[in-house]
Amino acid sequence: MISRTPVSSSDAIVTTARHSPSATGVLAKAASGALEHVPIVSVQNLARGLQALKDRGFQVVGLDSDATSDLADVPLRAPLAVVLGAEGKGLRQLTRETCDMLARLDLPGAIKSLNVSNAAALTLYVATRALRER
Repeated sequence: MISRTPVSSSDAIVTTARHSPSATGVLAKAASGALEHVPIVSVQNLARGLQALKDRGFQVVGLDSDATSDLADVPLRAPLAVVLGAEGKGLRQLTRETCDMLARLDLPGAIKSLNVSNAAALTLYVATRALRER
C-alpha cells in the first residue's frame, strides 16, 4: 500500500506479477468497490519495486509479527509504502531486507497475527492516524 500524503489512506496497491491473486470479479467484490478508487500496480520483482520507491523518497515499512517495534510507535512519514507479506509465510527475505524498518501490529492477548485483509485494514488506520498527527 502506498500513500503519498498524510491524509490519503492509500494511493495504490502494489502486487507481484506472480504469486498474487488476479483482479477477478471475486476480488472486486471482496474489495467492496475499492478497485474503482485505488489502482493496482503489478511489478515483476517486489524488492526492485520497493527500491524504486525508496529512490523516490518513500519510507518503506514491512509488517512482521515478530518485529520489535509496534507500528503505532514507529515514526512514519509521507510518502509511505507499507509491505504486507503472504498469509502464513510473511515477507520474503529480500523484501524484508529492502524495507527501511519492520514493525508489528500490537494485538492484545494470544493472537499475534492477522489475515492479510484484516492486517491491511488495521495498518491503514494506524498509519493514516500517525501521519495526520505528525
